[in-house]
Amino acid sequence: MYYELRTYTIKPTKLGDWLALYKSAALAVQQEYLGNLVGFFTTEFGEANQVVHIWGYASLDDRIARRSAMAADPRWQAFASQNKELDAVVTLESRLLRPTDFSPLN
Repeated sequence: MYYELRTYTIKPTKLGDWLALYKSAALAVQQEYLGNLVGFFTTEFGEANQVVHIWGYASLDDRIARRSAMAADPRWQAFASQNKELDAVVTLESRLLRPTDFSPLN
């Protein structure tokens, strides 16, 4: 099992708008294609205005196949266009993680 941890830094005045757009236009599409949403968070302490979400995949090939299928969906493309228009994302960081043999997520 692999976990993708994605961290978005959002412009301070646009965090609420970005979350509303994501919830209305992207969440259902991602759940349909990516399947295993482990968690979705905003930061309370540390670097401000960050959104962090974690998705689980059976393998690296599984991740590639799921994300490729999602990218071809017109609903996802519409979200990508709206996201670009909103101009809220400052940075995106993506990490692929493998749990240790003693992790509860293993």
